[in-house]
Amino acid sequence: NDIARKLTSRKLWLSIALFTSGLILAFGGTQETADTVLGCIMQGAAVIGYLVAEGLVDQETAANQEYEAKH
Repeated sequence: NDIARKLTSRKLWLSIALFTSGLILAFGGTQETADTVLGCIMQGAAVIGYLVAEGLVDQETAANQEYEAKH
């Protein structure tokens, strides 16, 4: 769960996105390119957060069903 919590951290993904867009600008890329990459990273983070959250819900549901089947 610790890894899942870290992967769904908005602060982590924002830091990665800002660092990446900063590198693009530092190495001569345009602001438009940096903004596009930043947006793509944040959209990817939203998808990862959704998938991790759904996976945790499915895991909990399966555990509850297994427990109920035994009792």
